[in-house]
Amino acid sequence: MSVELAQCSDRELAALAHTRRDDIYRELLARYKAPVFRLIRHHVGDADEAMDLSQETFVSAFAAIERYDGDRPFRIWISRIALNKCRDWARRRAVRSFFTRALPLEKAHDVAVDGPAPDVHAADREELARVRKAISGLPHNLREVLILRGVEELSQSEAAELLQVSEKTVETRLYRARTKLRAMLGEN
Repeated sequence: MSVELAQCSDRELAALAHTRRDDIYRELLARYKAPVFRLIRHHVGDADEAMDLSQETFVSAFAAIERYDGDRPFRIWISRIALNKCRDWARRRAVRSFFTRALPLEKAHDVAVDGPAPDVHAADREELARVRKAISGLPHNLREVLILRGVEELSQSEAAELLQVSEKTVETRLYRARTKLRAMLGEN
């Protein structure tokens, strides 16, 4: 049956998902787990957190599969869910960070260091860390566009649909993100 499912469109798979067959969910997961993980990994900067958020994304998507509009690309729909998971994670992290800093100094040794995971594929880890830090320093609306267009290689229209803004807004934000990033990295 999986050979037949591999030939189905996303729309057809979503329509069949109401049957709650595991093989349908496995097929959707196989198609989209890598792009969802990459998107989240670039947003949160930690592979373990990205794995957890990817799982949350698919659980949420499969629970709400009946709300998927088959006229739109499935990748855009699930990427929007992933992006919302990243935003929720960032808000939770900001709250945790606040309370962590509020601890007395004598309890500071109990607080875990929350840093980015090492990237085993990077030839120049220091430069990669510098760029990641600069990207994380961008306002979230500029960072999202930069990641979607530059890293995930979504088209301008796909990014606009995902973010629910106009294509011109995507273009403007991308220009601002690149300009700001160059300034942060000290490039001309």
